Amino acid sequence: MNLGALLFSRLLFSLAVAALILAADGAQAQQPQQQACAEDFQKLTQKRMAAIEKLNALGKAGKGKMDPMAACPVAKALGGVETEMLNYMTKNKEWCNIPENVIDGFKDARTKSQGFAKQACDVAAKMKKMQEEGAAGGGMGAPPRLPSGPL
Repeated sequence: MNLGALLFSRLLFSLAVAALILAADGAQAQQPQQQACAEDFQKLTQKRMAAIEKLNALGKAGKGKMDPMAACPVAKALGGVETEMLNYMTKNKEWCNIPENVIDGFKDARTKSQGFAKQACDVAAKMKKMQEEGAAGGGMGAPPRLPSGPL
């Protein structure tokens, strides 16, 4: 999947969830619990969007190709924020009037983000290993032995 499309779909999903919570908030005449839910969710959404913006900046800097070494920690952080959001939504589903289909959609989004993070981190680990091996043996392991004696 194209990284830009993936991140854009995440942005749209976040906005839809935030709008849903805010709509419930308005319909309930600003009851204190809905206001608390909206505020909490807004804070989590801001943390999530900050991680997405960092990934977008990495992709833009690489002209569409993302450096896995730089992307890995940011993608892991995004996964952590999304896990925090999912836990919040699951725990406060009734209190915040969060529909089950919104939680299910967010689970799917989080699974995709975690898959992206795993891919980026796997590639980054391979790159690091190759760099370490290259530094230790000149890039191709031990140099070949030259024949000894008269030719």
